[in-house]
Amino acid sequence: MKEVSVYDAVDMVLAHDLTQIIPGEFKGSKFKKGHIVCKEDIEVLLSMGKKHLYVVSKEETDIHEDEAAMRIACAASGKGIKLLTPGEGKIELVAEYDGLLKIDTSLLNQLLDQDEIMFATIHENQQVKAGQKVAGTRVIPLYVNESIVNGAEKVCKNGPIVEVLPLRSLKIGLVTTGSEVYSGKIKDAFGPVLQKKFSVLGSTVVKQLFADDDENMIADCIKQLIAEGAEMIGVTGGMSVDPDDKTPSGIRWAGGHIIAYGAPVLPGAMFLLAYIGNIPVVGLPGCVMYSRVSIFDLIVPRILAGEILTRKDMKKLAHGGFCLNCTTCTYPNCGFGKAY
Repeated sequence: MKEVSVYDAVDMVLAHDLTQIIPGEFKGSKFKKGHIVCKEDIEVLLSMGKKHLYVVSKEETDIHEDEAAMRIACAASGKGIKLLTPGEGKIELVAEYDGLLKIDTSLLNQLLDQDEIMFATIHENQQVKAGQKVAGTRVIPLYVNESIVNGAEKVCKNGPIVEVLPLRSLKIGLVTTGSEVYSGKIKDAFGPVLQKKFSVLGSTVVKQLFADDDENMIADCIKQLIAEGAEMIGVTGGMSVDPDDKTPSGIRWAGGHIIAYGAPVLPGAMFLLAYIGNIPVVGLPGCVMYSRVSIFDLIVPRILAGEILTRKDMKKLAHGGFCLNCTTCTYPNCGFGKAY
């Protein structure tokens, strides 16, 4: 950007907006950033008190900020993302439908290694609604060289940076364990809570079975539900480390390959994740029943989005996995479950 006489600015590009004020008639932007000054503009500019202008030089290979932002946004967007009309060099990316937001942070960092590019997102692994803004991008100067945009597009050829995964609608089977519930001494309160939680996510609890504190009975219930078509299993009760808590071993006896028993999340430390073939099995601690948000809200949506979670994924929850249990809960608009 440089300062030149208004008479020398013809065919040059304005570096910022210029406001015109006509008392009682008009006040607003007369010339927009990016406007190419022509001879006819000189008298108008002088009447606005502009004897000198700040302009930028434009090479033939340079691209305007709007076009550059659009190309970068298109390259970075995956499924479930649509773009808003560019304005002042910025383009915002919004969710096309409800789902789980995914951000490839490795590619995002590579993109930002390209000079003169800005790209910002909200945190990944959170549910977003159709029309919700999830990211925005622009280039820093008014014009950038073609090589800058080409470099950004090259990075994005390795995969989308931003996408929204739809949540699958699965048939959920529940196994509620515990002698007190199995014997009828205590009425089950966990089942109704989970029916509501899964329903909000678009899935349906198709059947609930009850088991005593017995590995074989728990395993048989899990196998029965899978045989009857359950696509995901939730097991409640018996998730602590007391000797009479048989749920983890019951899941193993049912053929479960345990990914993690225990999660670095509060509430939700005694959570268990396993797979029987391609069927996810979640051992849900009692906090899922009485906490407003918990490990359930961090993990189950990702499973429903089709992710196959690993122990490494579970460990990443530690940073941001502590719920402050605020008097007024604002989740998901808070730091719970969001690593920085």
